[in-house]
Amino acid sequence: TVMTGLDHMPPSILFYRQQLQWFGGMGVVVLAVAILPMLGIGGMQLYRAETPGPFKSDKIAPRIAQCARSFWFIYAGLTLLCSLGYWLAGMSLFDAVAHSLSTISTGGFSTHDASLAYFDSPAVEAVAILFMILGGINFSVHFLALVAGHPLAYLHDLEVRTYLVILAVVGLLIAIALYHSHYHADMLSSLRFGLFQTVSVMTSTGFVTEDFSHWPAFITLLLFFSSFIGGCAGSTAGGMKVIRLIIIFKQSWLDILQLIHPHGVRPLKISGRVLPERVSAAVWGYFSLYVATFVVIMLLLMADGMDQVTAFSAVTTSMNNLGPGLGAVAVNFQDVSDTSKWLLAFAMLLGRLEIFTVLVLLTPEFWRN
Repeated sequence: TVMTGLDHMPPSILFYRQQLQWFGGMGVVVLAVAILPMLGIGGMQLYRAETPGPFKSDKIAPRIAQCARSFWFIYAGLTLLCSLGYWLAGMSLFDAVAHSLSTISTGGFSTHDASLAYFDSPAVEAVAILFMILGGINFSVHFLALVAGHPLAYLHDLEVRTYLVILAVVGLLIAIALYHSHYHADMLSSLRFGLFQTVSVMTSTGFVTEDFSHWPAFITLLLFFSSFIGGCAGSTAGGMKVIRLIIIFKQSWLDILQLIHPHGVRPLKISGRVLPERVSAAVWGYFSLYVATFVVIMLLLMADGMDQVTAFSAVTTSMNNLGPGLGAVAVNFQDVSDTSKWLLAFAMLLGRLEIFTVLVLLTPEFWRN
């Protein structure tokens, strides 16, 4: 954000900011398809743009409008539960509702300059961790578990399992690093702050309980690299998505095996299902375009006067829809030049809409058709 003095702002402005994140969480496109079906736009194409990941063609209801309504029902229900959890943890009613809007949407705006550090409450942080994790899970899995009556869907889904394992491993590594660097006196405090910040950064929420830019360099870099992974496809989280990471690693391993056994035939499988080659090609294409876009925007920021660390973290936090950065943007983006603000705003749109969607909108062929 570029705003400061949040503690003294009118509640109406604060709530408006939170509301923006909540509506943006599931995507304006899905909202439009569910609430404004009279638009007559090719629903599936737009839905595929705002439901990231290689399995965009999967339908969890016969019609796209029904899918969107189901998602919004789950989204609103989780938001209400999050509000209740915050209120029971000691927040005021206004703060509870406001923070629930930016938690389940993994947006991260707060009504206080200090973010969740303002409350200094393990109970509040526990509620935030739970609902940030839920916000980073594919909403089609939420549908199967909560609406279709298959609660074990969370355990059966490869992406969700991988997502939770990465969160646990990275969180534990950061807690151990904090403890051994003597940043916190005991392991319990290290776990508290390390796990919270890991979940907050990897899900692209951006809540903070400490200024992690002052943590040892290894920890801050590990946190930022986890933001590139992000949450699950079809979630409100940013990043490149866990399923893409799975596909890239599996395809890379198959390529290594192919070098060892050139005549072997090994199809790429996810959860027992063979993936068409065009899917893995699309994932690699997205990854290549992501890296190229990242480098170009970073170089443009450096040309505008940013130092290397600030430019790297600014692009990372913008393309992954994260929030907090390092260097000159560790606190906020208020002092960034107008040119850099426009570049970073464009980077946010690219990250939120999966890059390809925005670039397609900029091509003349799209408008001719």
